Amino acid sequence: MRLEGKVALISGGARGMGATEAKMFAREGAKVVIGDVLEEEGRKTEAEINETGGECIFVRLDVTDEYLWENAVSEAVARFGKLDILVNNAGIFRTERVEETSGALWDQVMNINAKGVFLGTKAAIPEMRKAGGGSIINISSGLALVGSDRASAYGASKGAVRLFTKSTAIQYAAEGIRANSVHPGIIETPMTLPTILNTEERREQSADRHPLGRIGQPEDIAYGVLFLASDEASFMTGSELVIDGGLTAQ
Repeated sequence: MRLEGKVALISGGARGMGATEAKMFAREGAKVVIGDVLEEEGRKTEAEINETGGECIFVRLDVTDEYLWENAVSEAVARFGKLDILVNNAGIFRTERVEETSGALWDQVMNINAKGVFLGTKAAIPEMRKAGGGSIINISSGLALVGSDRASAYGASKGAVRLFTKSTAIQYAAEGIRANSVHPGIIETPMTLPTILNTEERREQSADRHPLGRIGQPEDIAYGVLFLASDEASFMTGSELVIDGGLTAQ
């Protein structure tokens, strides 16, 4: 059990990568809190984890709301006694180019993808300090490392996550709080299925963009997140874990 005795809070944990991470964490011994705006799906994931012997609670969490972040952290501590791990997983994906991006769309993407990570980190640090340390894992993107012919706001938001992670790592390393970012390639999730993976032709094109020749699955990312959450990564902070099938190596 790689996370025995740990307590984890995962934003966007109702479905997709977040739900996969939550289930994997629970199998590895963690007590898990999943936060999401998708209550029906969140309750379903909560039940699935508990029915298979794990310990999980769902809390309603809009990551742009500072009060709801504070409440989610408080719920984790009230139920399980502490907080060791935060996975800032919630996000949205948009594909507009610069001139197609309205100010409102830019703000929406930045609020969820970048401000949400900031608010979650800010809320979690005091409880991690009380616990004697912790691990913060921020889900960024391969598009935080390279440019894109589209997805202007999305790439900018994930670039912000990348550098915010490094600042967090430097500021809190002395307190045993680690922060690392994860940079996925194209992953098959409910976020990408309606957009870049919505036809067989586009699926094939996306697979061909990766030197490994396939689209990533949520488990591919979850295993990396699990490593960063565990004590196996105790000498790792401020780093970028790229899990992208070779996409950004080209």
